Amino acid sequence: MAMIWGQGELFPEANDSEVQRTKFLLDKYKDMLILMADYEAYEKELAMVAVDGEVARRIDQDDLHADKTANAVILIEKQRRVYEQYKFYTRSIFRAYGLIRDPEAKRAIERRFIDGYSYSETMQFFQRSAYSESTVKRKIAEGTAKIANTLKLWGFFEKDVFDF
Repeated sequence: MAMIWGQGELFPEANDSEVQRTKFLLDKYKDMLILMADYEAYEKELAMVAVDGEVARRIDQDDLHADKTANAVILIEKQRRVYEQYKFYTRSIFRAYGLIRDPEAKRAIERRFIDGYSYSETMQFFQRSAYSESTVKRKIAEGTAKIANTLKLWGFFEKDVFDF
């Protein structure tokens, strides 16, 4: 069963804001993975800090007599929601990255975002392969657009929640 979008598009193209959102998420991809690994490794310690520490007391600065236990539960739940949101983002991005068919665009996206190298490190890597800076920029843009188009096809941007 094929899904059809508003104007009869079988394969919709991401608009500029969706491409920018994809680029933002790609820029944060490696950071999200690191934070997820940290959360998984230290989830119990984070919960203890929330309960025992002063963090829970400071959720609302205006509340002079805050219920520390209730605030700790709220803080723990917020951390878990952020973790789940990051998991949704990283899995979706990695799956969409896997569908890039152009090997040069895929390699450029991998080097820049999946492996987490800086822009200048990515350029240096590809210059050794005799690619010009403009070619690498174009391949990164093509890969980003492909990922954004795939995410749009999956309905990612409708599920994407900006407020945590």
